[in-house]
Amino acid sequence: MFIDKVKIFIKSGNGGNGSASLHTEKYVPNGGPDGGDGGKGGDVVFVATSSENTLNAFHFQKHFRAGNGENGGKKNCYGKNGADVEIKVPVGTVIKTVGGETVADMYYDGQREIVMKGGRGGRGNKHFATPRRRSPSFAEHGVKTEEKEIVLELKTIADVGLVGFPNVGKSTLLSVISSAKPKIANYHFTTLSPNLGVVSAYDKTFVVADIPGLIEGASQGAGLGHSFLRHVERTRLLVHVLDISGSENRDPLQDFELINNEIFSYDEALRRLPMIVVANKMDMPDADKNLERFTKKYGGDYEIVPMTTIIHEGVAQLIKLVADKLETLPPAQPLEFEKFSLDDEEKDDFAVEKLDDDVFEVTGGLVKILARKVNMDDYDSFGYFQRVLKERGVIDALRRSGAHDGCTVIMGEIEFDFVD
Repeated sequence: MFIDKVKIFIKSGNGGNGSASLHTEKYVPNGGPDGGDGGKGGDVVFVATSSENTLNAFHFQKHFRAGNGENGGKKNCYGKNGADVEIKVPVGTVIKTVGGETVADMYYDGQREIVMKGGRGGRGNKHFATPRRRSPSFAEHGVKTEEKEIVLELKTIADVGLVGFPNVGKSTLLSVISSAKPKIANYHFTTLSPNLGVVSAYDKTFVVADIPGLIEGASQGAGLGHSFLRHVERTRLLVHVLDISGSENRDPLQDFELINNEIFSYDEALRRLPMIVVANKMDMPDADKNLERFTKKYGGDYEIVPMTTIIHEGVAQLIKLVADKLETLPPAQPLEFEKFSLDDEEKDDFAVEKLDDDVFEVTGGLVKILARKVNMDDYDSFGYFQRVLKERGVIDALRRSGAHDGCTVIMGEIEFDFVD
């Protein structure tokens, strides 16, 4: 079983609560606040490794949690930070939200990415002491994090991608030019997952991926098309293998056009990749005639290598051509994307919505953070919460939306009466 796409659940650690301790010592009256800060929650860290080449491990384990930060203590004792959780993924894994936003591209061996930060520890009561409030009875709660569902997609990293219809000889070609041992048989979809082979020749080394056979409609997902085409995206050069003999009663010219159309429909950027055409099965009837037709139509646009893979005819020419072509191409690069953050704390926005004449709801990252950090049962703490809302413009935004004395304000799980 080859798994190259999977959903998993991750949760960073909660921040520890700050302490609301007051200093007590013999002969020291009114010692003041000495509550320590809570520890930071552990991060969710992804690590790329070349020792794995599938996502099979995630078939058995789908939930990953970092450690929680410890609560702060009296005498200014800080809580211990929570332990990080490290998740190893194959090089080439792309981490996405369930909505499709890209969070990280694990492109390099050993690459480490903090995908979800642990919650901040709450501040102890000493941070809230003022000349007027010398012994605050409240402290900040640590930030509580939420479990997130994410998608892991493996996109094979290879220099060369072998593409074409099923049963045209791609796996045989890979076994001839490298030490790879793909499954080879005379039926369609013998290959159901990408096979990688390393080719060493002419003092050069490059990686070739045998992409499972494509069919019409692959760009819309037919025949596992999306799963297969995903592995073409990172290649630098395509080698299109054709059954030039038309031995399965298909026209090789139509095959070529159809597969190219599927590749380019899946991702228009793939049209910029250089392509070499392998005219395979030259030992079969009608091969010479079809090669002449193909060369007449496409010879000016593509380099064509006649080949009989089974007897290694044309193989050396192809290896030399590929090696020389790769020398002229820039190295592959990680995906270009706008990084999406899973951390609520990095989103300090808010929005006000009028639900009814006397009911208003405030949503957004800022509200989530404040609501999870403040002890709403403590009078002083609630006063601090209100001051922060005023300083950040939330109160003014409520007024502009029509809020008035006595109306209800909802913030997450918190409800209170608005007082102007």
